[in-house]
Amino acid sequence: MIPRYTRPEMAQIWTEENKFQKWLDIEIYAVEAWNKLGIIPDSAVKNIKKKSKFDVKRILEIEEEVKHDVIAFLTCVGEYVGPDSRYIHYGLTSSDVLDTSLSLLMKESGEILLKQLEKLADVFKTQAKKYKGVTMMGRSHGVHAEPTTFGLKMALFYEETKRNIKRMQNAIETISVGKLSGPVGTYSNIDLSIEEYVCKKLGIKPAPVSTQILQRDRHAEYLTTLAVIASSLDKFATEVRGLQRTEIREVEEYFAKGQKGSSAMPHKRNPITCERISGLARVLRGNAVAAMENVALWHERDITHSSVERVIIPDSAILLDYILQKSIEVFENINIYPENMKKNLSLMKGLFFSQTVMLKLIDKGCSREDAYKMVQNNAMDIWKDTSNDLQGLLKKDKAITKLLSEKEIDECFSFERLLRNEDAVYKRAGLADS
Repeated sequence: MIPRYTRPEMAQIWTEENKFQKWLDIEIYAVEAWNKLGIIPDSAVKNIKKKSKFDVKRILEIEEEVKHDVIAFLTCVGEYVGPDSRYIHYGLTSSDVLDTSLSLLMKESGEILLKQLEKLADVFKTQAKKYKGVTMMGRSHGVHAEPTTFGLKMALFYEETKRNIKRMQNAIETISVGKLSGPVGTYSNIDLSIEEYVCKKLGIKPAPVSTQILQRDRHAEYLTTLAVIASSLDKFATEVRGLQRTEIREVEEYFAKGQKGSSAMPHKRNPITCERISGLARVLRGNAVAAMENVALWHERDITHSSVERVIIPDSAILLDYILQKSIEVFENINIYPENMKKNLSLMKGLFFSQTVMLKLIDKGCSREDAYKMVQNNAMDIWKDTSNDLQGLLKKDKAITKLLSEKEIDECFSFERLLRNEDAVYKRAGLADS
């Protein structure tokens, strides 16, 4: 059952109707290919193409009895076609149809996901340009480090999304293969030209070598790619969640008019969409593990992969489509609070200029160890008492003032100097204004 939140484009792909239509397309193209070899007569081809259709309810009804989905499908189609149905599935095995059609579904899903990724990249590109130069505190270990800009955060997300676009393109290429090679992949009762014809009609390539199935490293690559993309979205959402904490409140997920944050506390504005993204990313990572478990099968095939894939492949495609859409919404409508960014920058009284001062002392001939110790001694006093500020303490430290003048100390405390290479980073990322 397709979840109610699934976008129509993705929902359509994973319907039973679309799956069975893919099966029918493959079967008809195979009939056409056999006809070109003179095996199936023109009259039969014409009749099959005219009368072939299926009824999902009837297929499921037959499957209840025969316990085999492809046989149920072929029986249903045969009821419409009549005697010429004996030519349908000629020389094929079930996996020829199942695996080739699954590749088509994954390819179509991947193309939708690719469009979503491209849209997300555009959002990050827009926000990177909009918030260029908007200074905020950079943090390592959650602790104030040195200033950065919100624009650079968006530029970082833009670059990562571009990498994910390439990953998705590669995964689509890897899965865009079919096979019509018979029971163990030896073409024992089918000509290679049949496979080539059908795959060309479907817009995919024949697998150079297969067994009874397409090899599941292809599917694992696809699912792990989806998991990597989901992990990026988790990362982006986690950044919003961290910066939305009340004590920080530099960034906030959009809160709609009429939206409620808590059944108990009317004041709450929670990052629920970002939390949902992070939570569902865990499901995608779990599905990727299952896909990797499917790679090792017995000999030319077993079907331990089959039941797993009926769950993890459509679910993963649907879930990633959903959290991509939610990520687009979050970052298109993100609330930014520059005043809070400025306030937080001032909390630690200039401590984040410590490296600049240390390097200045090194330039004056001081050893790194001594320079580090001199700056750290003053910095630790501020951790104890934030009524002090680093710039003032340094001017009172005789060991420092022996090496640096007041003017040189003041020059160390420059935001412009710390962020002077922002333009160069933007240019390298292809974000510079033309």
